[in-house]
Order: sequence, then C-alpha cells, then structure tokens
Amino acid sequence: MDKKVMRNISYGLFILTARDGDKLNGCVTNTLQQVTTSPNRISITVNKENYTHDMVLKAGEFNVSILSEDAKFDTFKHFGFQTGRDIDKFEDFPMVLAKNDIPYITDGTNGYISAKVIHSIDLGSHTLFLADVTDGEVLSSVPSATYDYYHKNIKESPDEKSKGWVCKICSYVHPHEDLPADFICPLCKHPASDFEKL
Repeated sequence: MDKKVMRNISYGLFILTARDGDKLNGCVTNTLQQVTTSPNRISITVNKENYTHDMVLKAGEFNVSILSEDAKFDTFKHFGFQTGRDIDKFEDFPMVLAKNDIPYITDGTNGYISAKVIHSIDLGSHTLFLADVTDGEVLSSVPSATYDYYHKNIKESPDEKSKGWVCKICSYVHPHEDLPADFICPLCKHPASDFEKL
C-alpha cells in the first residue's frame, strides 16, 4: 500500500492546548472536525503518547488554535517534535489565555475554539474526544493550512547531503545506515515503515 494516499484526505492542522493546574501544554493534531451545529460540537482524536492527551483526559477542557498558511515550520517543530513532559512549551512562546484559562496561539493562526469534553472513546492508540464548543474567535482571514499545504509549502525537506533514513511524516533524520524494523520515530512516534532511505 502507498501510505501517501492518506495525505489526499483533506485534513486541517491545529495546535491542541490544555491545562493541568499551573502546567500548560500543546501538541499538533490534524483530527479535528465539527460533528453537529446544534448543539455546536466537535470531535478531536489524540494519540495517547502525547502529554496533552493526558491533560485533556484529566481536565475535560481544551482549546484548538487553527493553523493558517502563515504558520512557520518552527511552530510545528515546537509543538510537534518535542514533549511537554520534558519541557515547558509555553515558557517563551507567545500565547493568549482564553476565558477557560487555557492558552491559544495567535502567530500563524486564523482562529481558536474552546471546548468542553462531554464524551470520550478509547480507540486503542488514540482517544476520540467529543466536545461542546464553548467559545471561539476568528483571528485573521488567511486561509487554513491543510495537511497537503503543509507538506508542499511549510515542511522543510531533509538536507540532500544527509545519509540515513528520513521520516516521511515529520522529517526527522535517523543518521545511520541501518534502520531497525522496530524503530519508532522519537519525534512523531511513527514506525519504521514511515521512513525512507536518503
């Protein structure tokens, strides 16, 4: 199977943010959709390995910043290529606190949504959260960044002189000749099957 076919699905890209006490965190996701308009509800699916997943599960509330075509690759690296278990992602990163005291980002975004979880479904590696929209605001008229736009215009290409293997999902380079069959990308947690030789 050509896994690149999955990129043809029209995904948006978002920064999911949450709060646990004084701890703020966020991660990149592409699995948000509106499921009903009355009541106004959304669903979002989050990998259980993401620290933000645990925070949403515990607190039952979250915000989503809608990434626009102005988003920089550094934003994706900051929220997607490192874990909030090890660093404070908001220590020096500009943000605004919404009415629910959860941050949203304004740089490279065109809006944000606040939501309260009403139901969760265990999907194995991920949890699907069904949530009522409680607030939101349009921040700019720049079009939303799709997954396809990200791959064609935002994501950095690996250095042509690099040797080793590159993750087709996040561009992490494994700089060794051999790639173990059970290798897991340290950044995006995808398996060896999502790597290609440089």
